[in-house]
Amino acid sequence: MTTMTEASVREFKMPDVGEGLTEAEILKWYVQPGDTVTDGQVVCEVETAKAAVELPIPYDGVVHELHFPEGTTVDVGTSIIAVAVAGAGGAAPEAPAEQPEAAPAPAKEEPKPEGRQPVLVGYGVATSSTRRRPRKGPEVRVPAPAQAIQAELNGHGGAVAVKPRPLAKPPVRKLAKDLGVDLAAIIPSGPDGIITREDVHAAATPRTAEPAAPVTAAPAAPATAAAPAPVASYDTARETRIPVKGVRKATAQAMVGSAFTAPHVTEFVTVDVTRTLKLVEELKQDNEMQGLRINPLLLIAKALLVAIKRNPDINASWDEANQEIVVKHYVNLGIAAATPRGLIVPNIKDAHAKTLPQLAEALGELVTTAREGKTSPAAMQGGTVTITNVGVFGVDTGTPILNPGESAILAVGAIKLQPWVHKGKVKPRQVTTLALSFDHRLVDGELGSKVLADVAAILEQPKRLITWA
Repeated sequence: MTTMTEASVREFKMPDVGEGLTEAEILKWYVQPGDTVTDGQVVCEVETAKAAVELPIPYDGVVHELHFPEGTTVDVGTSIIAVAVAGAGGAAPEAPAEQPEAAPAPAKEEPKPEGRQPVLVGYGVATSSTRRRPRKGPEVRVPAPAQAIQAELNGHGGAVAVKPRPLAKPPVRKLAKDLGVDLAAIIPSGPDGIITREDVHAAATPRTAEPAAPVTAAPAAPATAAAPAPVASYDTARETRIPVKGVRKATAQAMVGSAFTAPHVTEFVTVDVTRTLKLVEELKQDNEMQGLRINPLLLIAKALLVAIKRNPDINASWDEANQEIVVKHYVNLGIAAATPRGLIVPNIKDAHAKTLPQLAEALGELVTTAREGKTSPAAMQGGTVTITNVGVFGVDTGTPILNPGESAILAVGAIKLQPWVHKGKVKPRQVTTLALSFDHRLVDGELGSKVLADVAAILEQPKRLITWA
């Protein structure tokens, strides 16, 4: 039996499966050490901040090691699986993906963590935040005097035990630096030894928030000697805590950013959609529409596309860096979809150019893919305008928050049978309320009102889809 050499092992790194993504959670491994894999075979499923994605291995071989268990969040560029590749003798192994976090001087550089790190709360660039199992690779060097002292203490001669760096995400590290808090002095309260923002604030409180001590009091302890924050506890019978990660984490960050960046304005209109519902039933019987998803949302989407065509300035974005309004000559129509992993907003590319049957087909594929949890990151990028159908939950209307980078979002309320004045008489009619939120930096009240009024007019008289298209 041939002994496996280091040169025959290749490391497969976590790829960037979507523009700008920095980490992904390993949801499921499909292989185990000792399994044979072939080029293109899916070895695991990961969840990014945008979607669940299956990762294929790019070469043939035998699985040597899985570096992380299921449920671990791993930085993009970090090796996640080692594969022994036949005939690779003499080839140099790939360098490990992880790098120590930059420090002002080598003497202050801290060693890498030696365990594994779970999903963290917070979104942004993660440089070396994942705890990893020890494996072959460049060691973090300790200056010679420190090595000697540590070896003496351990009684192991030249074998040095390096204390791992406290576990915290880069934003938490920056917060600690700004507040003058030593992370090594904090007892973490997060899962698996993660230091949270609350831990840092708690450690900083004795120095920054307490009243000044009397002149006769003993000198305050140095910053590094601050009392550690107590470990948080709660009654599991009365509370359930759910880690914020993946899609939910990204959605929360995006919504907060949107709400505090773009000045939102929301307008409402209540409209009789009885004729639209009749048209939906007629389309279901049309031979050209057989096998397609035909529902009110289809005609609402078409009505919004026609309204955008009549008022193209609504389909724009705000370029803060260049102080420009960017008017899009295409419509990537976003459809908000509730999934087990949270709310996602995939979009139909070039929806403005699609016929009604093509739009129905695209909507059907979008909904099916979202429910299966297979929406790709690319499908959620580049949206220009969005529709959110809160009516499916029995809600009359709402004030939707803009998708980041978009100028408008249309909320559709529940369609209900209500008394309505029709042709001079009060009759039961199918009525709904529409709400249009828009970015007031680039969309004024007149433009927003025209778009909303056009959508309402089309849904009240759907024949306008023909005369206005």
